[in-house]
Amino acid sequence: MVELGRLGYGAADVGNLYRAISDDEARAVLEAAWESGVRYFDTAPHYGLGLSERRLGSFLATKPREQFRVSTKAGRLLRPSPETAARQDDAHGFAVPASLRRVWDFSAAGIRASLDESLERLGLSRVDILYLHDPDEHDLAADLATAVPALAALRDEGLVDAIGIGSKSTDALLAAVRTGALDLAMVAGRYTLLEQPALEQLLPLCTQRRVSIICGGPFNSGILAAGSRAGANAHYNYAAPPPAVVDRVSKLEALCTEFDIPLRAAALQFPLAHPSVASVVAGCANGAEARDCAAMFSHPIPVAFWHALRDRGLVDARAPVPA
Repeated sequence: MVELGRLGYGAADVGNLYRAISDDEARAVLEAAWESGVRYFDTAPHYGLGLSERRLGSFLATKPREQFRVSTKAGRLLRPSPETAARQDDAHGFAVPASLRRVWDFSAAGIRASLDESLERLGLSRVDILYLHDPDEHDLAADLATAVPALAALRDEGLVDAIGIGSKSTDALLAAVRTGALDLAMVAGRYTLLEQPALEQLLPLCTQRRVSIICGGPFNSGILAAGSRAGANAHYNYAAPPPAVVDRVSKLEALCTEFDIPLRAAALQFPLAHPSVASVVAGCANGAEARDCAAMFSHPIPVAFWHALRDRGLVDARAPVPA
């Protein structure tokens, strides 16, 4: 199993998620994460149509290769799209020109091509982890049938150290883990302080199969960092949060206030109490957020707070909490 730090950096923001940042701003947030002790970085071709990979690769070129771990994803190839180049990639939430288009390809050839192209953008000879990216948004059964053996072949050839799936869908994650071939599952937003649907079947299965869980999106796309009063600036599942979500966040905030702890700290620390969770991967848009994230990750939280969460029905009663 690849050794990962308990706190990782999710590089969608340096792919201009929601808003454009400069190359210098992107480097500043990555440097702040590094200075805060982060050594695991996750990216994908999808993030900013390759911009995230290019910026991350440029940054990592300044660091000793043996000191970091990096993962990327496969399933979407990037191909020229001159007919849309004058538009922004608004449909996917990235503030970049839509000069490329995403082409779903979970074939063996497509998976291998995706890795090769990602390595070129990253400027690396290898990545530590390769995930399937969102096969549930295409043709799940067919995609797993071709892509999982393709990933396993890359691992067997020594081209990657570990393979997995990254998805917001617990059904997709379950189906992929049941193949018996994967080392990791990146659970995006489905095991957080706000909601724990992965606890029903996925996490027990991963424990049984010795599949490590990487918790992506611990802030549920931002709402657990921005808070219930963020209004139009809040995101949940990459969209505006519904009233029920805002109400639940408000109740979590009230408990945090009662115990005088930041909601961000509780959100980052909660998932790691589960024995199958190896790392929490959080996104940050600037250096200040990256430093705050590291501070919140180690912020002291009394055991009584975690028990109050369960006693008041704010998390699933079966969820383990930090001791």
